[in-house]
Amino acid sequence: MTRTRSTFQSPITETFGWLDGVEHPADRPMILVSQAAPVAPPPPALREALAELVLTNDTAHFYGPVLGLPALRAELARNATLHYGGTVEAENVCITSGCNQAFAAALAALTDQGDEVILPTPWYFNHKMWLDMTGVTAVPLPVGGDMLPDPDAAAGLITPRTRAIVLVTPNNPTGAEYPPALMGAFRDLARARGLKLIVDETYRDFHSRPGAPHDLFADAGWDDTLVHLYSFSKAFRLTGHRVGALIAAPALLQEVEKFLDTVTICASQVGQHAALWGLQNLGDWLAGERDEILARRAAIADGFPVLADRGWALKGLGAYFAYVQHPLDEPSDRLARRLVREASLLALPATMFTPAGDAEGARHLRIAFANLDRPGIATLFDRLAAVTP
Repeated sequence: MTRTRSTFQSPITETFGWLDGVEHPADRPMILVSQAAPVAPPPPALREALAELVLTNDTAHFYGPVLGLPALRAELARNATLHYGGTVEAENVCITSGCNQAFAAALAALTDQGDEVILPTPWYFNHKMWLDMTGVTAVPLPVGGDMLPDPDAAAGLITPRTRAIVLVTPNNPTGAEYPPALMGAFRDLARARGLKLIVDETYRDFHSRPGAPHDLFADAGWDDTLVHLYSFSKAFRLTGHRVGALIAAPALLQEVEKFLDTVTICASQVGQHAALWGLQNLGDWLAGERDEILARRAAIADGFPVLADRGWALKGLGAYFAYVQHPLDEPSDRLARRLVREASLLALPATMFTPAGDAEGARHLRIAFANLDRPGIATLFDRLAAVTP
């Protein structure tokens, strides 16, 4: 079996295939709540800056340093220090071709074939796919009814082959925001057992609580345990430019550099300049984007009673996501396909975020609501409420 055959097809690719040949009535246009990505381009000021860059900065078209544009590394270090407290230096930062590559690079530097990594379930499917393709065992850590993982349960899963614990907060797919005390407990567990704690904060900028979401960087020795992942894609609508980041100990980044040099050599220079300009100039704009996402989150909570009255349950809500339990007597993968045909609605079944045969996966759907305004959210709920067995 080849490495790619060892894992499943990308859920995004698979579910877009469900749309082929399906026609929707004119009064019931398709609603896409399957992919957590902005559908609007970057703000005009950023696009103007990029246009000027492309025309006048010759170096933007050449190879750059493998670990990233020095100015961007320094600016993200400053940003992280201000956001989280503690101290992050430029030497702790590397820039990657998206956050998925940051994860892949970190795992390439930390694991060998046959090693194990603990992933809370439901998990982010691309994390599971990468572990499958590299021969690393993903050890499921089922979350509780509050969608939070339990450090004590994680401790019981650690073996001599365990190399890391992965947390995603705000979570994809559940939307759950992990409390600071929980993050600290996982840090303490990882440190005590000689593991890395990999924290993916792709959706950090849309956290509902003001201030730092945790104090992991405030620990003077944070980089002996913490490996932090970040994405500029959601913050500045740069999905097509593929710019992410990894923050970790310099010694680990030396190993990461080998991986990056053999895959992309360097992240897109144009994309890196866009991320740098965004960090330096779009703070107020990003705050407005966060306010809009939080308003849409509130619309989900406010409107959900129409579904609750029909037996649906809102299990998780945050960032771009609502994680819902359906009341129908059919698994979520079949229900999701039926929603395309009968409700002109594409959502992801939770079976795509859980191990095969997981009963909880069959009972839930992930709804990525960030691109729906309040009227769109109301229409979404009306369509779900009309679904019958």
